[in-house]
Amino acid sequence: MKNSLMALGALFMLGGVASAQKVAFEEYKLDNGLHVILHNDPSAPTVITSVMYHVGAKDENPERTGFAHFFEHLLFEGTENIKRGEWFKIVTGNGGVNNANTTDDRTYYYEVFPSNNLELGLWMEAERMLHPVINQIGVDTQNEVVKEEKRLRVDNQPYGNFLAEVKKNIFTKHPYRWATIGSMSHLDAATLEEFQAFNKKFYIPNNAVLIVAGDFKNEQAKEWIQKYFGPIKKGAAIQRETFVEEPITQTIKAKFEDANIQIPAIVAAYRTPSMKTRDARVLDMISSILSDGKSSRLYKKIVDDKKMALQIGAFSNSQEDYGSYIIYGLPQAPNTAENILAEIDLEIVKLQTELISEKDLQKLQNKFENQYVNSNSTIDGIADNLASYHLLYGDVNLINTEIEIYHSITREEIRDIAKKYLNPNQRLVLDYVPSKDKAQN
Repeated sequence: MKNSLMALGALFMLGGVASAQKVAFEEYKLDNGLHVILHNDPSAPTVITSVMYHVGAKDENPERTGFAHFFEHLLFEGTENIKRGEWFKIVTGNGGVNNANTTDDRTYYYEVFPSNNLELGLWMEAERMLHPVINQIGVDTQNEVVKEEKRLRVDNQPYGNFLAEVKKNIFTKHPYRWATIGSMSHLDAATLEEFQAFNKKFYIPNNAVLIVAGDFKNEQAKEWIQKYFGPIKKGAAIQRETFVEEPITQTIKAKFEDANIQIPAIVAAYRTPSMKTRDARVLDMISSILSDGKSSRLYKKIVDDKKMALQIGAFSNSQEDYGSYIIYGLPQAPNTAENILAEIDLEIVKLQTELISEKDLQKLQNKFENQYVNSNSTIDGIADNLASYHLLYGDVNLINTEIEIYHSITREEIRDIAKKYLNPNQRLVLDYVPSKDKAQN
Protein backbone atom coordinates (compact mmCIF):
# COMPACT_ATOMS: atom_id res chain seq x y z
CA MET A 1 0.00 0.00 0.00
CA LYS A 2 2.40 2.61 -1.28
CA ASN A 3 -0.18 5.29 -2.00
CA SER A 4 0.32 7.16 1.28
CA LEU A 5 -1.66 10.34 1.63
CA MET A 6 0.22 13.53 0.81
CA ALA A 7 -0.91 14.87 4.17
CA LEU A 8 1.39 12.44 5.95
CA GLY A 9 4.53 14.36 5.07
CA ALA A 10 2.89 17.64 5.98
CA LEU A 11 1.76 16.28 9.33
CA PHE A 12 5.27 15.29 10.34
CA MET A 13 6.75 18.50 8.98
CA LEU A 14 4.33 20.54 11.07
CA GLY A 15 4.85 18.79 14.33
CA GLY A 16 6.28 15.29 14.21
CA VAL A 17 9.92 16.20 14.63
CA ALA A 18 11.52 14.32 17.49
CA SER A 19 14.81 14.74 19.27
CA ALA A 20 17.74 13.31 17.33
CA GLN A 21 19.48 12.53 20.62
CA LYS A 22 19.21 9.28 22.52
CA VAL A 23 15.78 7.69 22.04
CA ALA A 24 14.11 6.82 25.34
CA PHE A 25 11.68 3.90 25.30
CA GLU A 26 9.90 1.40 27.53
CA GLU A 27 9.20 -2.16 26.45
CA TYR A 28 7.16 -4.97 27.94
CA LYS A 29 5.19 -8.01 26.86
CA LEU A 30 1.53 -8.95 27.23
CA ASP A 31 0.52 -12.43 28.37
CA ASN A 32 -0.43 -13.33 24.79
CA GLY A 33 3.11 -12.66 23.59
CA LEU A 34 2.57 -9.22 22.04
CA HIS A 35 5.69 -7.12 22.49
CA VAL A 36 4.95 -3.48 23.31
CA ILE A 37 7.33 -0.53 22.97
CA LEU A 38 6.42 2.99 24.13
CA HIS A 39 8.30 6.13 23.15
CA ASN A 40 7.01 9.33 24.70
CA ASP A 41 7.67 12.65 22.98
CA PRO A 42 5.31 15.51 23.96
CA SER A 43 6.93 18.02 21.59
CA ALA A 44 4.00 17.83 19.15
CA PRO A 45 0.33 16.84 19.61
CA THR A 46 0.52 13.73 17.42
CA VAL A 47 0.81 10.03 18.13
CA ILE A 48 1.58 7.02 15.97
CA THR A 49 0.30 3.52 16.62
CA SER A 50 1.98 0.84 14.54
CA VAL A 51 2.15 -2.93 14.42
CA MET A 52 4.94 -4.86 12.72
CA TYR A 53 4.33 -8.54 12.02
CA HIS A 54 7.21 -10.95 11.52
CA VAL A 55 5.90 -12.15 8.17
CA GLY A 56 7.16 -11.29 4.73
CA ALA A 57 7.64 -12.84 1.33
CA LYS A 58 10.16 -15.34 2.70
CA ASP A 59 7.43 -16.97 4.80
CA GLU A 60 5.34 -17.99 1.79
CA ASN A 61 4.72 -21.32 0.12
CA PRO A 62 6.80 -21.36 -3.11
CA GLU A 63 3.56 -22.20 -4.94
CA ARG A 64 1.69 -19.30 -3.31
CA THR A 65 4.06 -16.36 -3.54
CA GLY A 66 2.78 -12.84 -2.96
CA PHE A 67 0.65 -13.64 0.09
CA ALA A 68 2.42 -11.29 2.53
CA HIS A 69 2.18 -8.33 0.16
CA PHE A 70 -1.42 -9.30 -0.62
CA PHE A 71 -2.25 -9.13 3.09
CA GLU A 72 -0.76 -5.66 3.26
CA HIS A 73 -3.79 -4.71 1.17
CA LEU A 74 -6.31 -7.27 2.38
CA LEU A 75 -6.18 -6.29 6.05
CA PHE A 76 -7.58 -2.87 5.21
CA GLU A 77 -10.78 -4.48 3.91
CA GLY A 78 -12.52 -4.31 7.27
CA THR A 79 -13.23 -6.19 10.49
CA GLU A 80 -16.25 -7.40 12.39
CA ASN A 81 -16.67 -3.86 13.77
CA ILE A 82 -15.30 -1.80 10.87
CA LYS A 83 -17.43 -2.15 7.78
CA ARG A 84 -15.86 -2.81 4.42
CA GLY A 85 -14.60 0.43 2.87
CA GLU A 86 -14.77 2.35 6.16
CA TRP A 87 -11.16 2.02 7.37
CA PHE A 88 -9.75 5.04 5.54
CA LYS A 89 -12.88 7.10 6.19
CA ILE A 90 -12.52 6.57 9.95
CA VAL A 91 -8.85 7.55 9.87
CA THR A 92 -9.22 10.67 7.74
CA GLY A 93 -12.43 11.65 9.51
CA ASN A 94 -10.50 11.81 12.75
CA GLY A 95 -7.63 13.86 11.40
CA GLY A 96 -5.27 10.98 10.77
CA VAL A 97 -3.32 9.24 8.05
CA ASN A 98 -2.31 5.60 7.67
CA ASN A 99 -0.39 3.23 5.47
CA ALA A 100 1.38 -0.14 5.34
CA ASN A 101 4.35 -1.73 3.61
CA THR A 102 5.83 -5.18 3.11
CA THR A 103 9.34 -6.56 2.66
CA ASP A 104 10.73 -10.06 2.37
CA ASP A 105 11.04 -10.12 6.18
CA ARG A 106 8.13 -8.22 7.74
CA THR A 107 4.85 -6.33 7.27
CA TYR A 108 4.22 -2.95 8.87
CA TYR A 109 0.93 -1.10 9.50
CA TYR A 110 0.52 2.32 11.10
CA GLU A 111 -1.83 5.19 11.86
CA VAL A 112 -0.90 8.74 12.81
CA PHE A 113 -3.52 10.71 14.73
CA PRO A 114 -3.80 13.85 16.79
CA SER A 115 -2.89 12.86 20.34
CA ASN A 116 -6.49 12.79 21.54
CA ASN A 117 -7.21 9.87 19.18
CA LEU A 118 -4.67 7.40 20.55
CA GLU A 119 -7.43 5.10 21.80
CA LEU A 120 -8.94 5.00 18.32
CA GLY A 121 -5.61 4.01 16.77
CA LEU A 122 -5.10 1.22 19.30
CA TRP A 123 -8.64 -0.05 18.82
CA MET A 124 -8.24 -0.16 15.03
CA GLU A 125 -4.97 -2.10 15.12
CA ALA A 126 -6.45 -4.50 17.69
CA GLU A 127 -9.45 -4.96 15.39
CA ARG A 128 -7.13 -5.78 12.50
CA MET A 129 -5.36 -8.41 14.62
CA LEU A 130 -8.40 -9.84 16.42
CA HIS A 131 -11.01 -10.42 13.76
CA PRO A 132 -10.42 -9.12 10.25
CA VAL A 133 -13.08 -10.07 7.74
CA ILE A 134 -11.42 -12.23 5.08
CA ASN A 135 -14.07 -13.11 2.53
CA GLN A 136 -14.25 -13.72 -1.19
CA ILE A 137 -15.32 -10.21 -2.13
CA GLY A 138 -12.32 -8.74 -0.32
CA VAL A 139 -9.91 -11.24 -1.89
CA ASP A 140 -11.29 -10.59 -5.38
CA THR A 141 -11.14 -6.82 -4.92
CA GLN A 142 -7.57 -6.78 -3.67
CA ASN A 143 -6.50 -9.27 -6.33
CA GLU A 144 -7.33 -6.65 -8.94
CA VAL A 145 -5.60 -3.93 -6.91
CA VAL A 146 -2.40 -5.96 -6.67
CA LYS A 147 -2.48 -6.82 -10.37
CA GLU A 148 -2.77 -3.14 -11.24
CA GLU A 149 0.11 -2.33 -8.87
CA LYS A 150 2.27 -4.95 -10.57
CA ARG A 151 1.42 -3.59 -14.01
CA LEU A 152 2.25 -0.06 -12.90
CA ARG A 153 5.36 -0.67 -10.79
CA VAL A 154 6.89 -3.73 -12.45
CA ASP A 155 5.54 -4.82 -15.82
CA ASN A 156 5.32 -1.36 -17.41
CA GLN A 157 8.11 0.32 -15.46
CA PRO A 158 11.54 0.71 -17.13
CA TYR A 159 13.96 -1.63 -15.33
CA GLY A 160 10.99 -2.76 -13.21
CA ASN A 161 12.22 -6.37 -13.05
CA PHE A 162 15.75 -5.39 -12.12
CA LEU A 163 15.74 -6.51 -8.47
CA ALA A 164 13.54 -9.55 -9.10
CA GLU A 165 16.01 -10.85 -11.68
CA VAL A 166 18.94 -10.34 -9.32
CA LYS A 167 17.18 -12.23 -6.53
CA LYS A 168 16.13 -15.06 -8.81
CA ASN A 169 19.69 -15.66 -9.88
CA ILE A 170 21.70 -15.28 -6.67
CA PHE A 171 19.36 -17.26 -4.43
CA THR A 172 18.62 -20.89 -5.24
CA LYS A 173 17.25 -22.27 -1.95
CA HIS A 174 16.17 -19.29 0.13
CA PRO A 175 12.70 -17.73 -0.40
CA TYR A 176 14.43 -14.43 -1.13
CA ARG A 177 14.61 -15.84 -4.66
CA TRP A 178 11.13 -14.58 -5.55
CA ALA A 179 9.79 -11.04 -5.78
CA THR A 180 7.91 -9.57 -2.82
CA ILE A 181 4.90 -8.81 -5.00
CA GLY A 182 4.79 -12.50 -5.93
CA SER A 183 3.14 -14.33 -8.78
CA MET A 184 -0.27 -13.28 -10.02
CA SER A 185 -1.02 -16.84 -11.12
CA HIS A 186 -0.34 -18.03 -7.57
CA LEU A 187 -2.78 -15.47 -6.17
CA ASP A 188 -5.38 -16.42 -8.78
CA ALA A 189 -5.07 -20.10 -7.86
CA ALA A 190 -5.30 -19.57 -4.09
CA THR A 191 -8.49 -20.48 -2.28
CA LEU A 192 -10.23 -18.38 0.35
CA GLU A 193 -9.32 -21.04 2.91
CA GLU A 194 -5.62 -20.59 2.09
CA PHE A 195 -5.83 -16.87 2.76
CA GLN A 196 -7.66 -17.46 6.02
CA ALA A 197 -5.06 -20.01 7.11
CA PHE A 198 -2.22 -17.59 6.32
CA ASN A 199 -3.89 -14.97 8.50
CA LYS A 200 -4.42 -17.37 11.38
CA LYS A 201 -0.79 -18.47 11.28
CA PHE A 202 1.05 -15.16 11.06
CA TYR A 203 -1.12 -12.21 12.14
CA ILE A 204 -1.09 -13.08 15.81
CA PRO A 205 0.08 -11.20 18.92
CA ASN A 206 3.07 -13.46 19.57
CA ASN A 207 4.36 -12.71 16.06
CA ALA A 208 4.12 -8.93 16.34
CA VAL A 209 5.38 -5.80 18.04
CA LEU A 210 3.17 -2.81 18.88
CA ILE A 211 4.71 0.67 18.91
CA VAL A 212 3.14 3.77 20.44
CA ALA A 213 5.21 6.89 19.84
CA GLY A 214 4.46 10.56 20.32
CA ASP A 215 2.44 12.64 22.76
CA PHE A 216 0.56 10.42 25.24
CA LYS A 217 0.34 9.43 28.88
CA ASN A 218 2.11 6.13 29.51
CA GLU A 219 -0.27 4.75 32.11
CA GLN A 220 -3.34 5.60 30.04
CA ALA A 221 -1.76 4.02 26.97
CA LYS A 222 -0.99 0.86 28.91
CA GLU A 223 -4.60 0.62 30.10
CA TRP A 224 -5.90 0.90 26.56
CA ILE A 225 -3.32 -1.56 25.22
CA GLN A 226 -4.40 -4.12 27.81
CA LYS A 227 -8.07 -3.40 27.12
CA TYR A 228 -7.88 -3.89 23.36
CA PHE A 229 -4.94 -6.23 22.79
CA GLY A 230 -4.93 -8.20 26.04
CA PRO A 231 -7.98 -10.36 25.21
CA ILE A 232 -6.54 -11.49 21.85
CA LYS A 233 -5.55 -15.13 22.08
CA LYS A 234 -1.97 -16.20 21.60
CA GLY A 235 -1.40 -18.01 18.33
CA ALA A 236 0.37 -21.30 17.77
CA ALA A 237 4.16 -21.00 17.81
CA ILE A 238 5.52 -20.49 14.30
CA GLN A 239 8.07 -23.03 13.15
CA ARG A 240 10.44 -21.32 10.73
CA GLU A 241 12.61 -23.25 8.32
CA THR A 242 16.26 -22.31 7.93
CA PHE A 243 17.56 -22.00 4.37
CA VAL A 244 21.31 -22.17 3.80
CA GLU A 245 22.75 -21.09 0.47
CA GLU A 246 25.93 -22.64 -0.88
CA PRO A 247 28.67 -20.06 -1.48
CA ILE A 248 28.94 -18.67 -5.00
CA THR A 249 32.31 -19.87 -6.32
CA GLN A 250 32.09 -18.99 -10.00
CA THR A 251 30.50 -16.17 -11.92
CA ILE A 252 26.79 -16.60 -12.58
CA LYS A 253 25.84 -15.18 -15.98
CA ALA A 254 22.26 -14.27 -16.82
CA LYS A 255 20.31 -12.15 -19.27
CA PHE A 256 16.93 -10.45 -19.10
CA GLU A 257 15.04 -8.68 -21.87
CA ASP A 258 12.90 -5.70 -20.90
CA ALA A 259 10.42 -4.30 -23.41
CA ASN A 260 10.27 -1.00 -21.51
CA ILE A 261 13.87 0.10 -22.00
CA GLN A 262 16.09 1.35 -24.81
CA ILE A 263 19.38 1.53 -22.94
CA PRO A 264 20.87 -1.73 -21.61
CA ALA A 265 22.13 -2.03 -18.06
CA ILE A 266 24.99 -4.06 -16.69
CA VAL A 267 24.50 -5.47 -13.20
CA ALA A 268 27.01 -7.09 -10.86
CA ALA A 269 25.45 -8.56 -7.72
CA TYR A 270 27.10 -10.29 -4.78
CA ARG A 271 25.40 -12.34 -2.06
CA THR A 272 26.20 -10.90 1.36
CA PRO A 273 25.53 -11.80 5.01
CA SER A 274 22.61 -10.90 7.28
CA MET A 275 22.03 -7.23 8.03
CA LYS A 276 22.58 -8.12 11.70
CA THR A 277 26.28 -8.72 11.07
CA ARG A 278 29.14 -6.28 11.32
CA ASP A 279 30.20 -7.23 7.79
CA ALA A 280 26.88 -5.97 6.42
CA ARG A 281 27.47 -2.59 8.00
CA VAL A 282 30.95 -2.40 6.51
CA LEU A 283 29.39 -3.16 3.11
CA ASP A 284 27.03 -0.22 3.67
CA MET A 285 30.12 1.97 3.94
CA ILE A 286 31.68 0.42 0.86
CA SER A 287 28.51 1.17 -1.07
CA SER A 288 28.73 4.79 0.05
CA ILE A 289 32.36 5.06 -1.05
CA LEU A 290 31.61 3.65 -4.48
CA SER A 291 28.39 5.34 -5.46
CA ASP A 292 26.75 7.59 -2.87
CA GLY A 293 26.48 10.92 -4.63
CA LYS A 294 28.31 12.64 -7.46
CA SER A 295 31.58 12.76 -5.54
CA SER A 296 31.63 8.96 -5.15
CA ARG A 297 34.36 6.99 -6.88
CA LEU A 298 32.27 5.25 -9.52
CA TYR A 299 30.18 8.27 -10.44
CA LYS A 300 33.10 10.67 -10.61
CA LYS A 301 35.29 8.35 -12.68
CA ILE A 302 32.82 6.60 -14.99
CA VAL A 303 30.11 9.25 -15.44
CA ASP A 304 31.85 12.59 -14.90
CA ASP A 305 35.46 12.09 -15.97
CA LYS A 306 35.35 9.36 -18.61
CA LYS A 307 31.74 9.91 -19.75
CA MET A 308 31.40 6.14 -20.18
CA ALA A 309 27.99 5.78 -18.53
CA LEU A 310 24.78 7.72 -18.26
CA GLN A 311 24.26 6.44 -14.76
CA ILE A 312 26.12 4.35 -12.21
CA GLY A 313 25.08 3.13 -8.79
CA ALA A 314 25.60 0.64 -6.00
CA PHE A 315 23.56 -0.30 -2.97
CA SER A 316 23.56 -2.86 -0.21
CA ASN A 317 20.17 -4.59 -0.02
CA SER A 318 20.34 -5.69 3.61
CA GLN A 319 17.90 -8.33 4.84
CA GLU A 320 17.34 -10.51 7.88
CA ASP A 321 18.93 -13.74 6.63
CA TYR A 322 21.10 -12.74 3.67
CA GLY A 323 21.70 -9.57 1.76
CA SER A 324 22.86 -8.60 -1.69
CA TYR A 325 25.28 -5.95 -2.82
CA ILE A 326 24.30 -4.65 -6.24
CA ILE A 327 26.24 -2.44 -8.66
CA TYR A 328 24.70 -1.27 -11.93
CA GLY A 329 25.53 0.98 -14.85
CA LEU A 330 23.93 2.29 -18.05
CA PRO A 331 26.61 2.49 -20.76
CA GLN A 332 26.90 5.56 -22.96
CA ALA A 333 27.73 4.76 -26.58
CA PRO A 334 30.18 3.75 -27.90
CA ASN A 335 31.00 2.16 -24.54
CA THR A 336 29.65 -1.29 -23.79
CA ALA A 337 28.49 -3.13 -20.68
CA GLU A 338 31.83 -4.94 -20.65
CA ASN A 339 33.72 -1.62 -20.59
CA ILE A 340 31.65 -0.41 -17.65
CA LEU A 341 32.12 -3.65 -15.70
CA ALA A 342 35.88 -3.48 -16.24
CA GLU A 343 36.01 0.04 -14.81
CA ILE A 344 33.86 -1.00 -11.84
CA ASP A 345 36.23 -3.89 -11.15
CA LEU A 346 39.23 -1.56 -11.17
CA GLU A 347 37.66 0.53 -8.43
CA ILE A 348 36.80 -2.56 -6.39
CA VAL A 349 40.37 -3.83 -6.69
CA LYS A 350 41.58 -0.44 -5.48
CA LEU A 351 39.38 -0.80 -2.38
CA GLN A 352 40.72 -4.33 -1.87
CA THR A 353 44.37 -3.33 -2.07
CA GLU A 354 44.61 0.28 -0.84
CA LEU A 355 43.40 1.79 2.41
CA ILE A 356 41.08 4.75 2.05
CA SER A 357 42.52 7.94 3.54
CA GLU A 358 41.83 9.06 7.09
CA LYS A 359 40.09 12.09 5.60
CA ASP A 360 37.78 9.88 3.52
CA LEU A 361 37.03 7.73 6.55
CA GLN A 362 36.06 10.81 8.54
CA LYS A 363 33.87 12.01 5.69
CA LEU A 364 32.21 8.58 5.66
CA GLN A 365 31.65 8.65 9.42
CA ASN A 366 30.07 12.09 9.14
CA LYS A 367 27.73 10.88 6.41
CA PHE A 368 26.54 7.92 8.47
CA GLU A 369 26.15 10.11 11.54
CA ASN A 370 23.92 12.40 9.50
CA GLN A 371 21.86 9.46 8.24
CA TYR A 372 21.45 8.21 11.80
CA VAL A 373 20.28 11.59 13.03
CA ASN A 374 17.80 11.91 10.17
CA SER A 375 16.37 8.43 10.71
CA ASN A 376 15.54 9.32 14.32
CA SER A 377 14.38 12.88 13.68
CA THR A 378 10.67 12.14 13.17
CA ILE A 379 8.15 10.20 15.20
CA ASP A 380 7.36 7.90 12.28
CA GLY A 381 11.06 7.19 11.75
CA ILE A 382 11.55 6.35 15.42
CA ALA A 383 8.49 4.08 15.47
CA ASP A 384 9.68 2.16 12.41
CA ASN A 385 13.19 1.83 13.83
CA LEU A 386 11.97 0.63 17.24
CA ALA A 387 9.84 -2.05 15.59
CA SER A 388 12.60 -3.18 13.22
CA TYR A 389 15.34 -3.33 15.82
CA HIS A 390 13.16 -5.50 18.06
CA LEU A 391 11.61 -7.76 15.46
CA LEU A 392 14.47 -8.25 13.01
CA TYR A 393 17.61 -7.53 15.03
CA GLY A 394 16.49 -8.70 18.47
CA ASP A 395 17.85 -5.60 20.20
CA VAL A 396 15.69 -2.48 20.50
CA ASN A 397 18.52 -0.41 21.94
CA LEU A 398 20.34 -0.56 18.62
CA ILE A 399 18.29 2.53 17.88
CA ASN A 400 20.80 4.26 20.17
CA THR A 401 23.92 2.16 19.72
CA GLU A 402 24.12 1.05 16.08
CA ILE A 403 25.87 4.28 15.13
CA GLU A 404 28.68 3.24 17.48
CA ILE A 405 29.25 0.16 15.31
CA TYR A 406 29.67 2.37 12.24
CA HIS A 407 31.97 4.68 14.19
CA SER A 408 34.20 1.74 15.10
CA ILE A 409 34.68 0.48 11.52
CA THR A 410 38.29 0.87 10.41
CA ARG A 411 39.97 1.47 7.07
CA GLU A 412 41.46 -2.02 7.31
CA GLU A 413 38.01 -3.55 7.70
CA ILE A 414 36.75 -1.75 4.63
CA ARG A 415 39.66 -3.17 2.63
CA ASP A 416 39.26 -6.68 4.06
CA ILE A 417 35.48 -6.89 3.61
CA ALA A 418 35.84 -5.76 0.01
CA LYS A 419 38.35 -8.61 -0.43
CA LYS A 420 36.05 -11.08 1.29
CA TYR A 421 32.84 -10.50 -0.67
CA LEU A 422 33.45 -8.51 -3.87
CA ASN A 423 35.30 -10.93 -6.13
CA PRO A 424 34.42 -11.81 -9.73
CA ASN A 425 33.95 -15.52 -8.94
CA GLN A 426 31.43 -14.66 -6.19
CA ARG A 427 28.89 -12.72 -8.21
CA LEU A 428 26.10 -12.60 -10.70
CA VAL A 429 26.68 -10.65 -13.91
CA LEU A 430 23.31 -9.78 -15.39
CA ASP A 431 22.88 -8.30 -18.85
CA TYR A 432 19.64 -6.34 -18.61
CA VAL A 433 18.83 -5.46 -22.21
CA PRO A 434 16.03 -4.13 -24.44
CA SER A 435 13.85 -6.89 -25.82
CA LYS A 436 14.66 -8.06 -29.34
CA ASP A 437 11.11 -7.43 -30.47
CA LYS A 438 11.35 -3.79 -29.39
CA ALA A 439 14.76 -3.40 -31.04
CA GLN A 440 13.27 -4.50 -34.36
CA ASN A 441 10.39 -2.01 -34.23
